[in-house]
Amino acid sequence: MKWPAHGANPHYLYEAMNLPVPEEKLDFSANINPLGPPLVLKENWGQLLESVTEYPDPNGTILKRKIAETVGLQENQILLGNGGAEIISLIGRMLAGKQAVIVQPAFSEYEEACRVNGCQVLHHHLQASWAWMEEGLSDKLQKADALFLCNPNNPTGAYYPKSIIVHLLEECRRHQCLLIVDEAFYDFLAEYESITHYIKEYPNLLIIRSMTKMFAIPGLRLGYLLADPAVIREIAAFQPHWSTNAIALKAGEWCLDSESYIKETIALIEQERQRLFRFYKKRDLLVSPSRINFYLLKDPSLKGQYPFLQYLLNRGIIPRHTLNFPRLEGEWLRFAIKGPEANDKLMGAVAEWLDSRL
Repeated sequence: MKWPAHGANPHYLYEAMNLPVPEEKLDFSANINPLGPPLVLKENWGQLLESVTEYPDPNGTILKRKIAETVGLQENQILLGNGGAEIISLIGRMLAGKQAVIVQPAFSEYEEACRVNGCQVLHHHLQASWAWMEEGLSDKLQKADALFLCNPNNPTGAYYPKSIIVHLLEECRRHQCLLIVDEAFYDFLAEYESITHYIKEYPNLLIIRSMTKMFAIPGLRLGYLLADPAVIREIAAFQPHWSTNAIALKAGEWCLDSESYIKETIALIEQERQRLFRFYKKRDLLVSPSRINFYLLKDPSLKGQYPFLQYLLNRGIIPRHTLNFPRLEGEWLRFAIKGPEANDKLMGAVAEWLDSRL
């Protein structure tokens, strides 16, 4: 069976499992803001038609300037990309033929980007609780050229504090190794501790960010890299012209002004996460220590979650499988946190599943 490598596009999951697609369904496999795009984008969408007839700015100057002001860096420390996925792919090209260590579990595209470019890949596995574990990492970094860390982590939603990042920066500098931190979901975290200013002190630090998750614009594809100017120049050399389209650039400019929308999102996610976790705890289900907009869920009565997954899919509830996450391998399901109505339907389906086993 060929399992889809990502969440979203649920028809591929139904096809892999040879199940009919229900007429009514809720997709919990994509970790997108349940509020939808910011109001400014909805109200001004018609203006974007003018952008279609003109080539986009290949440097994305206006958006870069706004990002620079937001993160406290210079424009030459920013590279815009066609989503975070393109940034990861470009980093893979820069690392061609080298060695990379990936903190697992992690987004599968780090390894895919490295392996397609002939990199040797090593894994640093965290404990079953996903607490930070240092043991064995220094030995792996001795010959490594890069360390990948997803923080907050995808798929667990766990967040590792700034103190751990600073320690890793020192370790990586000692071993002449890049530290690549993927912060695709940082803006869902109320207690986020910014590490962007460390780029000035540590030229080995690269920070990947996505604008598609918080602002619910995955169809536009928009992300960026923060790094030392020399690293930006090296990676930019692999990028095609007009990588980021004009509509995405303009949408990004508007989205960065949506501070109240971000606060509303964080409050909603926090409220719904606590409500969901109370329900799961009451029903003796296991959840990962998530602090953001998605989490892992496990029925501990099952070794693998395939029956649970199949049950939910037949009822139009679509989780993300974990069969391509090392050491998770189907023993958990990942769910995005959606709005109250959708979460109610999810809890209803989960309750029915649990009651059916009595």
